[in-house]
Amino acid sequence: MIIKLSGRIDSSNAAETEAKIAEQIGAFDGEIVLDAGELEYISSAGLRVILRLKKSNASTKVINCNSEVYEIFDMTGFTEMMEISKAYRNVSVEGCEVIGEGANGIVYRTDPDTIVKVYKNPDSLEEIHNERELARKAFVMGIPTAIPYDVVRVGNLYGSVFELLSAKSFAKLINEGVDVGELAKQSVEILKTMHSTELKPGELPDKKKESLKWVGFTSKQLPEEIGAKLTSLFDDIPDTNNMLHGDFHVKNIMQQNGENLLIDMDTLSMGHPIYELAAVFAAYVGFSCVNKFNAQEFLGIKKEACDKFWSYTLLYYFDGKDEDFRRSVENMAAIICYTRLTRWFMTKKDPNDEYVKSVIEFCKNYLCENVPKTDKLYF
Repeated sequence: MIIKLSGRIDSSNAAETEAKIAEQIGAFDGEIVLDAGELEYISSAGLRVILRLKKSNASTKVINCNSEVYEIFDMTGFTEMMEISKAYRNVSVEGCEVIGEGANGIVYRTDPDTIVKVYKNPDSLEEIHNERELARKAFVMGIPTAIPYDVVRVGNLYGSVFELLSAKSFAKLINEGVDVGELAKQSVEILKTMHSTELKPGELPDKKKESLKWVGFTSKQLPEEIGAKLTSLFDDIPDTNNMLHGDFHVKNIMQQNGENLLIDMDTLSMGHPIYELAAVFAAYVGFSCVNKFNAQEFLGIKKEACDKFWSYTLLYYFDGKDEDFRRSVENMAAIICYTRLTRWFMTKKDPNDEYVKSVIEFCKNYLCENVPKTDKLYF
């Protein structure tokens, strides 16, 4: 039940306010939400009303407090006794530059100092708080990441606000003529920092556990012998606790005053680095298996730059390894990528669409050709 509070609640009207609230609640015994969006002030008398309500209904919470009202609740210790939340300021992204987009949200630059990630899900507050915690965890562990400092409303959606003074994505730097190889080298430095970070079991979502869902579906779409071997290859990937980003590409790496920072941390997970390289392969190459310009359209850099960035990523990640080794890793990444793509296109897309059919056919053909001659999916 949502009960709106407005104006002032003090000694002159606290008793009347309490009676009205009691009348509205009646015999209701579910969650009580006090919407303080129009509340201008609350005195100790008003606080006692809310305290008695909290004692009679433990699920009572207060939302949409302005800064002054929230400070009163905070100073009097109410924020430690019950859930009290501030009102979210409204932000417009109309006409703002889009600097990135992923499955969960779109990132806008709202001014030279600030970017806002707008989540596509209208009920995304839990996602937002989860991403903030993940970003903090990564930051404390030495991963160069931007931490959101505020939550805002953008129309009927929510967004996270980051302070990134005049920061530019790697995609924008490439389009401005910065050398692709040099940026790829810098990106690999971040990757290696992440992958060398060991986590405790269960500290982040397990990528292998997720991957077994992909192969569990895709293996059934292949000839029995090939499907069985594909499942065996996935089963044999070692269970490791390396930190993974999960959506690592040139739109999610920002450069600010010579420092590189990661954004979009909601996909953080843990597992063997081959899963990360498979996702990187997907971004630059795999999604373009049929439409050769998919990566160009998604990342905003030319196809040639996408291909080069992937090649340089392998070169610098496996510094000192020969080309045959790098090609073998590329094949591992491709098998994982196309296993995942088969499931995604068959479950999330229109199966009657000709483009969807062509992607599924490509993925199956690649797996049928390469799985039989592949011994393992890890390095």
